[in-house]
Amino acid sequence: MLCGRWRSRGRPPEEPPVLAQVAAPVALPSPPASQDGGAKRPGLRALKKMGHPEFDLATLSPQSPRLSLCLQCSTPPLILPGSRALSGQNLLPSLVCTHHQGPQGKWTLPMACPGRLLQGLTEDEDVQAMLRGSRLCKIRSRTWQKERLYRLQEDGLSVWFQRRIPRAPSQHIFFVQHIEAVREGHQSEGLRRFGGAFEPARCLTIAFKGSRKNLDLAAPTAEEAQRWVRGLAKLRMRLDAMSQRERLDHWIHSYLHRADSNQDSKMSFKEIKSLLRMVNVDMNDMYAYRLFKECDHSNNERLEGTEIEEFLRRLLKRPELEDIFHRYSGEDHVLSAPELLEFLEDQGEDGATLARAQQLIHTYELNETAKQHELMTLDGFMMYLLSPEGAALDPAHKCVFQDMDQPLAHYFISSSHNTYLTDSQIGGPSSTEAYVRAFAQGCRCVELDCWEGPGGEPVIYHGHTLTSKIFFRDVIQALSPYPVILSLENHCGLEQQAAMARHLRTILGDMLVTQVLDSHNPEELPSPEQLKGRVLVKGKKLPAARDEDGGILSDREEEEEEEEEEVGAAEQKRRAKQISPELSALAVYCCATRLRTLRPAPTPPQPCQVSSLSERKAKKLIREAGNSFVRHNAQQLTRVYPLGLRMNSANYSPQEMWNSGCQLVALNFQTPGYEMDLNAGRFLINGQCGYVLKPACLRQPDTTFDPESPGPPRTTLTIQVLTAQQLPKLNAEKPNSIVDPLVRIEIHGVPADCARKETNYVLNNGFNPRWGQTLQFQLRAPELVLVRFVVEDYDSTSPNDFVGQFTLPFNSLKQGFRHIHLLSKDGASLSPATLFVHICIQRF
Repeated sequence: MLCGRWRSRGRPPEEPPVLAQVAAPVALPSPPASQDGGAKRPGLRALKKMGHPEFDLATLSPQSPRLSLCLQCSTPPLILPGSRALSGQNLLPSLVCTHHQGPQGKWTLPMACPGRLLQGLTEDEDVQAMLRGSRLCKIRSRTWQKERLYRLQEDGLSVWFQRRIPRAPSQHIFFVQHIEAVREGHQSEGLRRFGGAFEPARCLTIAFKGSRKNLDLAAPTAEEAQRWVRGLAKLRMRLDAMSQRERLDHWIHSYLHRADSNQDSKMSFKEIKSLLRMVNVDMNDMYAYRLFKECDHSNNERLEGTEIEEFLRRLLKRPELEDIFHRYSGEDHVLSAPELLEFLEDQGEDGATLARAQQLIHTYELNETAKQHELMTLDGFMMYLLSPEGAALDPAHKCVFQDMDQPLAHYFISSSHNTYLTDSQIGGPSSTEAYVRAFAQGCRCVELDCWEGPGGEPVIYHGHTLTSKIFFRDVIQALSPYPVILSLENHCGLEQQAAMARHLRTILGDMLVTQVLDSHNPEELPSPEQLKGRVLVKGKKLPAARDEDGGILSDREEEEEEEEEEVGAAEQKRRAKQISPELSALAVYCCATRLRTLRPAPTPPQPCQVSSLSERKAKKLIREAGNSFVRHNAQQLTRVYPLGLRMNSANYSPQEMWNSGCQLVALNFQTPGYEMDLNAGRFLINGQCGYVLKPACLRQPDTTFDPESPGPPRTTLTIQVLTAQQLPKLNAEKPNSIVDPLVRIEIHGVPADCARKETNYVLNNGFNPRWGQTLQFQLRAPELVLVRFVVEDYDSTSPNDFVGQFTLPFNSLKQGFRHIHLLSKDGASLSPATLFVHICIQRF
């Protein structure tokens, strides 16, 4: 039940921020002055005007503490029996609901009761079976099939698994939030190849985000397999529904349980110090002990019940958010709808209206009494700012919002190089799972390096290397249902080329484009909308047409093309005859051609021809041709791929190619790094469909845009880096390893816009570091800019260590106070880790 009113109490003294070192208060940007020059309206006066006489104004006095939800499960709390004045101040209302109170109303640790993620699932038979654990057979090969114990942890966030040789604790778990998909039956390459001894009903595959390998499992019975499939689906659904605030509460309580070494639901100072190190803060012993004693009201050197609750409340305090809230809420410490509207207008929110403010209150306010009177408390305000609507990425850009009816050449298209590889291009394994992962990341152009295989079946691998081989037909079966371009690098003879064409037609059926869609305009490229659910083949085309230099049309990479130039005309004719008519017929809109020089302006464009360029040749054209290359890419597709000299499958920066309008900028998806961060940021918007409309200056056939000469600055981007929250530990096995975080902001765009600036580092505090530093950038071509937020662990003697990052297009950046939700090196969420910034954009 909900306490119906806030009670008037003496105002507690100001609490010091929990920091590893003394930090100056963050100077927050000032909002625009109100037009009438007067003070902001207090929420209570607005309430009186709105006509709520039954609402007791005394219950909302400035001294009233805010009423929070349960820290453990976010259900409404009760005031604990026996609340009393201590040390000259009243105890705040309990943050623990009756479900999480032990005997005599004492607080119990979360493992003694269901965690927030498991709330509502504790009686679920599937989840209960997972909590008990199962002995599942892990399958790696035909000979490596071992039975291991798998058990869901009580936090509902992680699964513990047995190893033959015990390792560090972090090596014995995987997290539910890192799961990409759970597949039933033989729906992975591993189970199709090695799981024949197990009936499909007993098998499941857990596919992870990032580079972690699939987990192929076989259960003792089909029912037990289904329990894990259903149970994981329920946990993932519950996790997706949790707010950022709920994830934070769950996160801190999981560490609290781990720090309680003897599991007595009490915390000694030693255990509190252990907790602080776990959450990435190295607090001065004297200050930590002072904070500990301020909460130890029973004076027994142990925190329990409401004392732990008070300590957590101090630990999770966000002074910078409270300052913003109080700036707008006035003397009564609650926001009325008009006051919230004023905040939204200062934020520069599109569509800021009173109705919108009221909607936000009803969506994010936690207290029902406040919600009924259209008031927002500090807790509701924090919920809003931590939600997707309070993030830096414009929520309206998460869905498909761009015009999808323009020709393919008008879009950036997410593209992969050597898609079949899961590691380096010299000795790495090839796998159909690499295609599945690429499609899951929004890739829409994949490469198939096709070679002669045994038994008349073409195979895919990196030719003349030790990489493993996979069958062409298996790759085609792994295709995504979205519009996809298959870039064929064909090294097969006529017979196996015909087999490739047969597999494409048989497996893809009507999805495969085999003839022009518009017979009246056969030379025009179709749009992504027209190609929904379809597959295009990029390959050689018969008859053996020659380009203006007399070379044979080819889809092989440039190294092979350069070799062909050294071969005699007779040999070229022989190779030309190696094009299968069956496969040639499938190259409808993406006919491979070579681009040695750019055509003169009078020559009509040939939209259905696609050129493949190495990064070296593309950079040369950008440097020497400039605007001519941009105009070429406004009407024809260009694919760029990494140099063959990148033996470790390293990537190049795709931004330079995008600046000139290249559509198919192919990267090694299996290699994490800033290059893949940029690719993920470019295609983060528009529903992550893999197609992003190019700026107008890159689509007009007569454009004058040149990325090397973009003109004078026309936009100023100012970012104040305020604070960070709950940054991850880089070495979980070393308790004393605390990060010294700094924030770097990178601008990736045309050469004149590229810049990087960073803050100072904060010593030994990854929990709640504060900076308050302002970084400013001048932009000449903002429509091409990607903004990358990076957090690193400062090291004076070696390169800084990566902590987290988030990249997004400048045009999708929202102004005002925003949270940046950080991602790991391989793109997985680091929730609840965030940056808190203020963003200001000035256009002139």
